[in-house]
Amino acid sequence: MFSIHLCVPRVACGVSFPAVSCCGYDEPGQASPLTAASHSVLCGLQGFATSSSRNREDSWFKSLFVRKVDPRKDAHANLLTKNEESNLYKIQFHNVKPECLDAYNKLCEDVLPSIHADKYYPCELVGTWNTWYGEQDQAVHLWRYRGGYPALTEVMNKLRQNKEFTAYRKERGKMLLSRRNQLLLEFSFWNEPVPREGPNIYELRSYQLRPGTMIEWGNYWARAIGLRQHNREAVGGFFSQIGNLYMVHHLWAYKDLQSREDTRNAAWQEEGWHEVVYYTVPLIQHMDSRIMIPTKASPMQ
Repeated sequence: MFSIHLCVPRVACGVSFPAVSCCGYDEPGQASPLTAASHSVLCGLQGFATSSSRNREDSWFKSLFVRKVDPRKDAHANLLTKNEESNLYKIQFHNVKPECLDAYNKLCEDVLPSIHADKYYPCELVGTWNTWYGEQDQAVHLWRYRGGYPALTEVMNKLRQNKEFTAYRKERGKMLLSRRNQLLLEFSFWNEPVPREGPNIYELRSYQLRPGTMIEWGNYWARAIGLRQHNREAVGGFFSQIGNLYMVHHLWAYKDLQSREDTRNAAWQEEGWHEVVYYTVPLIQHMDSRIMIPTKASPMQ
């Protein structure tokens, strides 16, 4: 029997296909050749359209989570430090047996100032303290090496040949429970630590930042440090290079605890200070504060 087949429009994934009219002989169980070919093409186009749509959706979905990274031309250390100088700092934390703290301080007073004063060693003792509030029975020493890593290496090599220092280390080891250190660089916008007359108390505020936020931290504090200079409380600002990474240390000096409270409260009256706090707090993973008392051997009193 002769028949006419009319194919209605098909829509596949938003793509409209026109109606197809074809003539042929309709046999039982067999479709028209043109009708079968059209169906095959439509199925192929439908699969292609579905695949393309899925790829677009995947691409859009991934764009929500993948951040584009702007390439930096220099290391964080070079962007944040005083480029005209190459000072390296070492901070030491010594946890002392409680019954040995006085003997430990006396031992340090006998040895550390002589190293500081000897020009043979390219290093300076910036300050040495005992923790008053925070970790108890703890000594903190801050050294500066003018000349960076080569100066540090030179000092270490020379001290290995110093019999007095070797004896000091051996005796000191009997008094300690644990010790750790970090190598630091100083922020370009902070003051360089210098000797101070006392009496003062010192606060070491340490911040563990989220990885990747050091530049952002530096940008905010470069503007903020001017708001904290009125009482000469800003001593030094540092960030770690070896040891716990993304660690920042701010060192402050106050006459006493009440002076600290008054100075910190006054900062909130400065325009822009609240913005610094608001934007830098989310960058911090952990923070702590030590109130420290300088020992007799400390250039900072």
